[in-house]
Amino acid sequence: MPQLKGLILSGGRGTRLRPITHTSAKQLVPVANQPVLFYGIRSMVEAGVTDIGIILNPETGGEIRDACGDGSQFGARLTFIEQTSPDGLAHAVLTAEPFLGDAPFVMYLGDNLLQGGLTGLVQQFQANQPDAMILLQPVDDPRQYGVAELRDGRVTRLVEKPAEPKSDLALVGVYLFTKRILEAAKAIEPSPRGELEITDAIQWIVDQGDRVEPHVVHGWWKDTGKLADMLEANRLILDVIERRVDGEVVDSQIDGRVVVEAGARLERAVVRGPVVIGAGAVITDSYIGPYSSIAAGAVVERSEVEHSILLERAQLIGLEGRIESSLLGRDVVVRRGERTPRAYRFMVGDNSEIEIL
Repeated sequence: MPQLKGLILSGGRGTRLRPITHTSAKQLVPVANQPVLFYGIRSMVEAGVTDIGIILNPETGGEIRDACGDGSQFGARLTFIEQTSPDGLAHAVLTAEPFLGDAPFVMYLGDNLLQGGLTGLVQQFQANQPDAMILLQPVDDPRQYGVAELRDGRVTRLVEKPAEPKSDLALVGVYLFTKRILEAAKAIEPSPRGELEITDAIQWIVDQGDRVEPHVVHGWWKDTGKLADMLEANRLILDVIERRVDGEVVDSQIDGRVVVEAGARLERAVVRGPVVIGAGAVITDSYIGPYSSIAAGAVVERSEVEHSILLERAQLIGLEGRIESSLLGRDVVVRRGERTPRAYRFMVGDNSEIEIL
């Protein structure tokens, strides 16, 4: 089989993560202080896939280009491909046809995280040489996903978001294809929601009598499109970090697996891992609890944080209650006011959510 290429889809608008994604691409929202998109790129490179195309939408494409560069930071060569309208995953494949040519390829949804990476999957695909290979995982509510039905270890039917699922096996956001998928994408019609569905394209391959091989994922897989999933992905990544303290620690207590990047400063702080604290962050007279990611330049002063993500330069100052299960965007400031009489005072953007203690 020829050398595989990679295709990462990063064209989604991220409506479920607003207001964060009003100003930033959802694929660049960090998990354990690293953009979600970078995990997918690195997984491909580790599997030997270094020629990678990234599908962009025009609105957030510039930010993703700037973050990724030419790919040399990952050991990859990146090609950026604009998808002018979000007309489905199969449409994205067709948009990438000039890049893909006749090469087989791995397709990865840019806001997904997959435990264990892609190396074993690529090796299995190259060894067995099916026309397509899809990753599946049992889920509690299959109605939210593309669903596969199997018979004797082969895929027989795929349905996008079925009202009455006949299987609990959801399509994980990773696929391996030969050039046959291009023919399939050209043969299908748009679905009732107006998109060229990848499930319909794969079903076309099945209907032609070609071989679509399933691979059931037994580790974790996360679509980080919602806050709860983003926080859970953060927890899963932090669970495997190793302790490293390169920053300045003054009169502070650090327990467990904690990463303190060079340039960060902890003063009279208590940090209980797993936690990652980015370069230039300043933690003073505060408690940072397990499963927290504090990004570069963030400030936490006289406050408590647990199971949360703070993006670059976010500030928490003088809070009485503990912040938990939260995502704070770049340059957000949450502070206790000094004025009397005491009152809540907010400036809040669209799609925000605030819960008062």
